[in-house]
Amino acid sequence: MMKKIKILTALTIVSAVIILGCNKTQSDATPSATNPMVIPVQTTVQTNVSLAGTSGLAVLAGSAVTNTGATTITGDLGLSPGTSVGGFPPGILNGTQHINDPIATQAKLDLTAAYNDCAGRTCTDIVTLSGNIGGLTLTPGLYKSTSSLAISSGDLTFDAKGNANAIFIIQIASTLTTTSGRQVILSGGALASNIFWQVGSSATFGTTSVFKGTVLAMQSITLNTGATLNGRALARTGAVVMEGNTIVKE
Repeated sequence: MMKKIKILTALTIVSAVIILGCNKTQSDATPSATNPMVIPVQTTVQTNVSLAGTSGLAVLAGSAVTNTGATTITGDLGLSPGTSVGGFPPGILNGTQHINDPIATQAKLDLTAAYNDCAGRTCTDIVTLSGNIGGLTLTPGLYKSTSSLAISSGDLTFDAKGNANAIFIIQIASTLTTTSGRQVILSGGALASNIFWQVGSSATFGTTSVFKGTVLAMQSITLNTGATLNGRALARTGAVVMEGNTIVKE
């Protein structure tokens, strides 16, 4: 009887080791100290998102653009169909302002097309995200949240695995937020211009946070004091609100 128990115990240990080993091979990502979720590597390659007439804009809004303090924007600024742009100066625009002109009007049409493209993407190995994604490392592919996402209690890393053309698309049904001081970090050749955030409502970036990628928001985008964006702030229907920020089109 004792010999039988020892044999069963050994088999149980071996089975556990095999199961753990299989789970490990499904992803080359490991959980961080701030977020235990493991992100699997996707095999489906996402194609680029065409921004067309929106590509030259660092900021595009639907209702208004407002700024307080020493914001610096590198890239063009557009507004359509709204007419109110405030805070420049003291803000500095290293680009051209387009208010309800043909460029702004076309850019809004192209923003809608790009937003719908991102929202409509699907694949067999899409990865579902939820809640706090701070502390995670995302590899190229398509990600989906059925509610809101936040980057908090840790920074978020995009790892292109040595492929500078790698595309990242994050579909978010509701809001996107970052807490104060949080950062988006690029590694493995990842480029801010290849990261697309499709936000179903509004995006808010915390004080002194550092964000990367093109944000395509259905409603508004707010950058709190000192927040930095390497990419684009593109709001379809609402306002883009800034306060002493740095926005560089990438």
